[in-house]
Amino acid sequence: MTELPPHDVSDLELATHGRGRVEWASRQMPVLATVRDRFEKEKLFAGVRIGASLHVTAETAVLLGALAAGGAELSVCASNPLSTNDEVAAFLVAEEGVATFARRGEDQASYLGHVDAVLQRRPQFTVDDGCDLVARLHGVWQAQIREVIAGTEDTSTGAVRLRALAAAGGLSYPVLALSSAAIRALADNRLGTGQSTIDGIIRSTNVLLAGATVVVAGYGNCGRGVANRARGLGAIVIVTEVDPLRAFEALTDGFRVMPMSEAASVGEIFVTATGNRDVICREHFEQMRDGAIMANAGQFDVEIDVGALKAASEDRFRRLRPMVEEYLVGSPGRRLLLLAEGRLVNLGAADGHPPQVMDLSFTVQALACEWLITHADSLSPSVHDLPPAIDEEIARLKIAAMGVAIDELTGGQKTYLATWGLGT
Repeated sequence: MTELPPHDVSDLELATHGRGRVEWASRQMPVLATVRDRFEKEKLFAGVRIGASLHVTAETAVLLGALAAGGAELSVCASNPLSTNDEVAAFLVAEEGVATFARRGEDQASYLGHVDAVLQRRPQFTVDDGCDLVARLHGVWQAQIREVIAGTEDTSTGAVRLRALAAAGGLSYPVLALSSAAIRALADNRLGTGQSTIDGIIRSTNVLLAGATVVVAGYGNCGRGVANRARGLGAIVIVTEVDPLRAFEALTDGFRVMPMSEAASVGEIFVTATGNRDVICREHFEQMRDGAIMANAGQFDVEIDVGALKAASEDRFRRLRPMVEEYLVGSPGRRLLLLAEGRLVNLGAADGHPPQVMDLSFTVQALACEWLITHADSLSPSVHDLPPAIDEEIARLKIAAMGVAIDELTGGQKTYLATWGLGT
């Protein structure tokens, strides 16, 4: 029997079920499959140690498989306590030979212990989703930072944390912010978050969105996706914002815009998608109607102030359904419903983004890792945007995989675009 890599997963017997999930996802990820085939031939990652903190899902397993095919030595932990699929985690250990440290529903101590387990394997490249791996490395594992060459960060929230670390002079190696990729902003944030957030709300509650008043906090790419998908299902959508340009955009897209202090008493379903903290807090709980539902689509469980919700309810709460907690606020008690403990609802209560979306996002990740192998030495220890050429290459591969052809510029058109003297 082949010796298993170091691991901490719920049950290795689940590996067979995990294989089915990964096979299903991989069939719908043709672009990443093309990249994997090339990686397998070129072995660019041979002997390279990559430590990853990602949502341990079937789609993530396809990405890790592509990097492993290129020769990488991989270790992975979860980037959220509720985002691990235990079947996939078992598959990664038993059938892919990936050192995996992830259990769905793990507590904070276990979560951090799993991050440490990845860092104990001395990665040369980090692949992060939310910056917990990099933050832990800089805070607890500073002695081995010199071994790290470069990294990638998958989320906008993580990029904000990294830029704050860099601004304080603390970031010790270059990191590519993949949220800067145009293809990712469209596919992952707008399409993926839009659909999977609504999916998580419906799966956990079985609520009818048609005719319901849905309040979406934040009108960035994620909030825009949620708002449009909710409207597509017949919901009446209100947007709250702090950015006047985004507020104007929401207005001209046909949504009502108002402060949360006004929306709190009107909404029936609330979705946070801001990347900031205390977006819904005690003053809003005090105004919400009986039966209001709250869900978070942001990276961390800080957008809805769960501590204040527990205090407002005087700890009168119960689990009604999987991923649905009911809090009684006031006397005799309005019932406020919190989904997925205030964590990412699309992964806590559903399967996350569809594999067709992650095909693009994880191809960005794979090609970013490849680019860093040959370019990291020329980069300063700061946060860098993804090179536009990678964006364009992924879009080209995707439309080709979809059987779509597009126009090409003629010689005359190229000349026209490069000439300043032509006009009326």
